Amino acid sequence: MSQIAPITVNVDELIAVNKYEVDEESAHIELVEDPDIEEFKKLVRVCPAALYKIDEDGATSFDYAGCLECGTCRIACEGTIVRKWENPQPTMGVEYRFG
Repeated sequence: MSQIAPITVNVDELIAVNKYEVDEESAHIELVEDPDIEEFKKLVRVCPAALYKIDEDGATSFDYAGCLECGTCRIACEGTIVRKWENPQPTMGVEYRFG
């Protein structure tokens, strides 16, 4: 039986080639005030762009800039701590680049 060589993928390198046009006036994702920490931890775990963070002191932070527009946060936490999730305005958001 032939051996299949393992494939290593560096997600950070792949994401870095994408271009982002951030809409500074209208965030396409908004969270509720004072989000539940357990719900926030879900987003820390599932967001492929790592937009949700908890620092060493337990403070939470979120920045929609760099969003991949996959909708994972909406699926995981809409109705709990994700108050708004919509596609960015035309010409805004992520522009995927390959190669």
